[in-house]
Amino acid sequence: MSCTTILVGSKASNDGSTMIARTDDGHFDVKKLIVVEPRDQKRKYKSVISHVEIELPDKPLRYTACPSVDPKDGIWAATGINGANVGMTATETITSNPRVLAADPLVELKKAEKRGEKEIPGGIGEEDIVVLVLPYIRSAREGVLRLAELLEKYGTYESNGIAFNDEKEVWWLETIGGHHWMARRVPDDVVVVNPNQFGMDAFDLEDAFGAKKDHLCSADLREFITENHLDLNQNGAFNPRDVFGSRRDMDHIYNTPRAWFMGRYLTPYSHRWEGPDAEFTPESDNIPWSFVPDRKVAVEDVKYLLSTHYQGTPYNPYTNQDTGKRGMYRSIGINRTGVTTVCQIRPDKPEAVKGLEWVCFGSTTFDALLPVYPNVPKMPDYLSKVTLDVSTENFYWASRLIGALADAGYNTCAQQIERYQQAVVTKGRQIVRAYDSRIAAGEDASILLRANKELCDMAKEQSTLTLNKVLLDVSTHMKNGYNRADN
Repeated sequence: MSCTTILVGSKASNDGSTMIARTDDGHFDVKKLIVVEPRDQKRKYKSVISHVEIELPDKPLRYTACPSVDPKDGIWAATGINGANVGMTATETITSNPRVLAADPLVELKKAEKRGEKEIPGGIGEEDIVVLVLPYIRSAREGVLRLAELLEKYGTYESNGIAFNDEKEVWWLETIGGHHWMARRVPDDVVVVNPNQFGMDAFDLEDAFGAKKDHLCSADLREFITENHLDLNQNGAFNPRDVFGSRRDMDHIYNTPRAWFMGRYLTPYSHRWEGPDAEFTPESDNIPWSFVPDRKVAVEDVKYLLSTHYQGTPYNPYTNQDTGKRGMYRSIGINRTGVTTVCQIRPDKPEAVKGLEWVCFGSTTFDALLPVYPNVPKMPDYLSKVTLDVSTENFYWASRLIGALADAGYNTCAQQIERYQQAVVTKGRQIVRAYDSRIAAGEDASILLRANKELCDMAKEQSTLTLNKVLLDVSTHMKNGYNRADN
């Protein structure tokens, strides 16, 4: 799926937490947030798309997931935090090039074409990866190692980027062809921006084949590069993006502009983003994968970046000005997003509340980000009991309705949306602060069920209030609105 990923190291965040976040930009996929208990985790997994069957380990951990409500195409768990306070988001669809894909082809399902012929299963992909990995890891690094083992054994049918975080580290893994991979520990002081391209622009092969402190990769990656003449770098440099990634005209419309806008927001003073002396433009191929931000980054910054549509630039599709460039680049906040989460692991909190999962549904431009505690046996119905039919009784559909209406009346509804988003985050933070304090004072973690119910009740109240206002506003501007005084 076309998604946007942001990774925040502990020294780049305002509170010392690590954060991994991603928009899950499907095709208006109906999503929910649930908790999967160990007893409900199957011991044998079969992919709907690739038909691969995998035996799973015993003793899985409890974990949250954001699966599709309609299971016809598989689980698509998307993201979650497990009982060991490890977060995961999977996957960011990335680009590759024909040289890589020819050398190590993607492992696609080969159906039997005639009687007596056996079907050959494909590899693993976005449908499967969270379910196969998250319940079995106790650190971000372990996540990389488990996924790497699965990739080498079963392969993958698509090119993907996957993120993991724990209270100390953030790791990012990118697949290379069908079976190869490389992963890097995100430096603590940076923010990574990844918009549907092979992202890593630096990698220490000496570390990967030596101490393995901050870099990991396939055991034969050096030979794979050499034998297939993949290295396009000059003067001894090693830029994985040039070796394994793409360089297409479409990237300049669909991908690099998103990196440009995020970099512009994160480093407005330390880099030049506009004008004749700009270091980077929306169509630059060398926009860095990571930035040391000019100021610390909070959850609200991550949400803003994942909601953006080139505000303050000529490319904003909602501007009233005829810039000649409106909507020419793919926005980050788009109409078909199913779910967006920020998996935040907070090192200064008691174990029961270290993890905090921030979730929103629908188009990020218009939805509101709600924090919930993942260390619970179940999620409130407002998040987990989502129907395929439209209903205001759950957060998913309420968010979709608000977005569809507000988009049609953007200029008059924008203020209502801003107030809505501000209210949910502010009130959500107030509730979290109160329950964090109660847990720190020694109360039992069972109160977190009550906390999540309180958070969802607040979100429902704010969503209903906003839906009422937006519906009235859009209704008054319908094209068939007439009065006798109009004559």
